[in-house]
Amino acid sequence: MFKPITIKDIAKALELSSSTVSRALSNSYEINEKTRIRVLEYAEQHHYSRNPIALSLRQRRSYSIGVVVCEPANNFFSQAINGIESVAYSKGYHVVISQSHDSYEQEVVNVQHLANRSVDGLLISMSAETKDFTHIKKLHLGGLPIVLFDRVTDSFETHKVTSANKAGAIAAIKSLIENGYRKIAHLANAPHLSITKERLQGYKEALQESNIEVQESMIRYCHHGGRLQEEVNDAVKYFLNMEDGPDAIFVASDRLSIGCLKALNEFAPKDNHIEIAGFSNSDVIDLMKRRFSCIRQPAFDMGRVAMNLLIQLIESKVPVTEFESVMLDTQLLKHHSSAD
Repeated sequence: MFKPITIKDIAKALELSSSTVSRALSNSYEINEKTRIRVLEYAEQHHYSRNPIALSLRQRRSYSIGVVVCEPANNFFSQAINGIESVAYSKGYHVVISQSHDSYEQEVVNVQHLANRSVDGLLISMSAETKDFTHIKKLHLGGLPIVLFDRVTDSFETHKVTSANKAGAIAAIKSLIENGYRKIAHLANAPHLSITKERLQGYKEALQESNIEVQESMIRYCHHGGRLQEEVNDAVKYFLNMEDGPDAIFVASDRLSIGCLKALNEFAPKDNHIEIAGFSNSDVIDLMKRRFSCIRQPAFDMGRVAMNLLIQLIESKVPVTEFESVMLDTQLLKHHSSAD
C-alpha cells in the first residue's frame, strides 16, 4: 500500500523538529537558508507533497471553486469553463463543475452539495427553470462568496458578468432588416431569465426603430430553455403554420439555435427559405444546411472575468460591500453556414 512521506518522516531523517520542517517547507523567514535548502532538497528527492486536507483545515480554505451551469456540453458554457479554469489553476484553485440541465430542482441540489463540500466560492449561471433564488441567497447571506455570470438575478447584491444582450439582439435584427426581412419572429428562452428580457427588449426596440409593428403572436417562449426538443419543435411548427408567417426567426440562445435549426430541417418545406439569426457559440451550426447569422458571446472572457472577481471576494481581508456588473461586447457573424 502506498504511504506518502510526511513532515514527521522528514524531521526524523534530518534530525530536526516537525515545526522546523513545516516552517522550512513554507519558506518561513524564521528558518536559516542552509536548513531551508536542506529540507526542500530532501522533500523533493523523496517526492513529498503537502496534504491538501490538512492544509485546508489549517487555513480554513479548500482551494476549490464550485461552478454550476446548465450543461458543459453547451459550447458557450464549455468556453466559459475554459476561461474559468485558465484563471483558477494559475491561482492555485481547483474547479468542481456541476450541471443543472436547466432544472431548478437539480440546481438546488448541486448548489447545496458544493456548499457542503466546503468550496471557497461559487460561480453560477441560473437554470432556465429557476425563479426562486432562496437557495443561493441563504449561502450568500451566510458569507459564501458567489459570482453570477450570463444568467443573473438582481435579487441580491454580488458581482455579475454578462454580455451585451440587448445590443447583440439589436444588431441581429437590424442585419435581418437590412437584408429585406420584415416579418421577424422571436424564439425566446424562459421569460423570467435575465438574458431573455434583455434580448427581447433589443428585438422589440430594433423593430420599432424601423417602424415595424411588434406582434406578440410572433414571439414564442421555451420555458425549459431548449432542454426539451419537443418544446422547440412545437414553437417552430407554430411559426410555419401561421397564415402570414415569418420570413425570419431571431433565436435567443445557443441551445435554442441548434434546436430551431433541427426543427426547420425536419418540418419546414423544401422551398421554405426562412432566414435565421440568433445567439450561438456553437460550431455545430456549420453542419446545418441553412443560412444562420449568429451573435457570438465572449464566453472565454466571461469565465475569466467572473473567476477573477470571485477570487477577489475569497481573498479579500475585509467585507466587500461594493460590487461590479461587467458587460462584455458581442460580435455579429453574418451568414455562417456550410450551405454558402
